[in-house]
Amino acid sequence: MVTTFEELLQHWDGEQVVIHRDQPSDSWIFICMHSTRLGPAAGGTRMKVYDTPADGLLDAMRLSAGMTSKLAVADLGLGGGKAVLAVQRIPHGEDRRRLLHRYGDMVASLGGNFITSSDVNTGVDDMDVIAERTEHVFGRSEAAGGAGDPGPFTARGVFHGIKATLTHAFGSDELAGRTVLVQGAGSVGAALAQLLGEGGATVLVADIDADRARAVATAAGGATVEPEAALELECDVYAPCALGATLSAATVPRLRCRIVAGSANNQLAQPEAAELLRDAGILYAPDYVINAGGIIHLASFEMLGEDEAKRDLRVQGIATTLARVFVIADAERISTGAAAERLVRERLEAAA
Repeated sequence: MVTTFEELLQHWDGEQVVIHRDQPSDSWIFICMHSTRLGPAAGGTRMKVYDTPADGLLDAMRLSAGMTSKLAVADLGLGGGKAVLAVQRIPHGEDRRRLLHRYGDMVASLGGNFITSSDVNTGVDDMDVIAERTEHVFGRSEAAGGAGDPGPFTARGVFHGIKATLTHAFGSDELAGRTVLVQGAGSVGAALAQLLGEGGATVLVADIDADRARAVATAAGGATVEPEAALELECDVYAPCALGATLSAATVPRLRCRIVAGSANNQLAQPEAAELLRDAGILYAPDYVINAGGIIHLASFEMLGEDEAKRDLRVQGIATTLARVFVIADAERISTGAAAERLVRERLEAAA
């Protein structure tokens, strides 16, 4: 049964959705502003081929809600949003440029209520193109006056977060003697693997692209594992850094790790998976807490005008926030997912 836009919107708790049919490219553009309670809605622009337009809208809605949580916890004075360009095929050259210009005009029409940045299949160059039509863009190239690629800072935040989880689980943040499985060897996964290897961890890398996994593992002084075996591999830390929704009632029982801490968005296929992780004795670092380093970098430089030292303190603060989440979870005997949600509610209610 095909889900309609109307059915999706009836059950959404966000503030505003912009839906536009882009006739020249035979694409759909969705901009979801889930919350502006703490400030303008901010979130990346995802360009992707979906089975149906409704799947694209659902993705934007889901991701925008995640951004509300991420930005509430990060305490940057921003709300949550997300944009999806649901294309028939990934455009290149002049077709891509024209599409991004039309999308930029839409962002501009929102008067600063939505600020975008890069996401799946978009990058720094695309943000430069969008910025030709609107000022409400994070992550332009440094040559264009922006903060550049946020990926390395996402990885840096996850690195600090992993050390916080090690402290809580084992009483020490020492990486030597610990095995970390990085699932996903993209830009963030690769940077994280490098940091972990330099820190003394034994690094294992899994990716559907065997050559990419091999290159990342070699650079980190580690080894590769087959993607199919990643979930069931015994390790101290499982770090999902690819697509989300990998933690579910079906997969959690297969895990052989003490900690789950990675950069992927929306790692829980169902909210109940956080409880399953807790019951299995696995310490879960909520994704929107640990993976906020990228948006912290962008907002710190491009919105708040801070220097590198202040930015770095904010990224390192991810560890402090996680430690607070763990303390709440232990004290209340709830999952770390529920504890993080409590922090989000507190900050949103305080703003209201």
